[in-house]
Amino acid sequence: MKIGNKTFKDHTYIMGILNVTPDSFSDGGNFNNIDQALRHTEEMIRDGADIIDVGGESTRHGYTLIPDDDEIERVCPVIEKIKENFDIPVSVDTYKHKVAEAAVKIGADLINDIWGFRYDNGEMAALAAKYSMPVCLMHNRKDTDYTDFLSDVTDDLAECIKIARNAGLSDDLIMIDPGIGFAKSLEQNLMLTQNLEVLDKLGFPILLGTSRKSMIGLSLNLPVTERLEGTLVTTVLAAQKNCLFVRVHDVKENKRAVTMTEKLMGKL
Repeated sequence: MKIGNKTFKDHTYIMGILNVTPDSFSDGGNFNNIDQALRHTEEMIRDGADIIDVGGESTRHGYTLIPDDDEIERVCPVIEKIKENFDIPVSVDTYKHKVAEAAVKIGADLINDIWGFRYDNGEMAALAAKYSMPVCLMHNRKDTDYTDFLSDVTDDLAECIKIARNAGLSDDLIMIDPGIGFAKSLEQNLMLTQNLEVLDKLGFPILLGTSRKSMIGLSLNLPVTERLEGTLVTTVLAAQKNCLFVRVHDVKENKRAVTMTEKLMGKL
């Protein structure tokens, strides 16, 4: 899969999280000015990040929806400065097509949509097709009324892919995300992480995002500040299951976990 000027294949890569929000569940307020954001970006690149994911609206439980213009004001100056200062692809974490278009116009290389093109009646899909933008389509839904959980998640993602194709987006621009922590119970999050291979039949690269999430906190009875070890276990699992990306806060530690896992797998 090509994102920006980089090609990603046959390996598990690190997507470093950069939340430019005051209220993110894990690091809210830490990087919501440009200087702090750039310093953290430099640190993540030094630690082994392969792409930087910039988000301007928290998606934690009970988050506050912010206007498009406010989100654009948060993410676009940061994306622009990262592109000016570093040779690394940048993802914009948004489900709003106006925010995505503003970010694409100033250099974003990937749209990371937590609603998988199912939020805005196809407008995000049309935008991605218009600019031939790589996308990550995450599983999400407004209800938790599953009949056959793993099959339903796969079917939901297949619908996201159908929306993308109908808009004219080519398959080589699509990556999928199982959406750990979104519209799922603890038991369902664990089941899906254990069975990521059920998504292989869809035929697209997979991104796994579990970093510091409640699945880990509830499993280990730990606060968000103490979930590194649990995250690393899921990262090792992602590498073993050949996920293309893991989306993480702690880049250095996760990069080492992937490298060691791939050494043992004979991939390095």
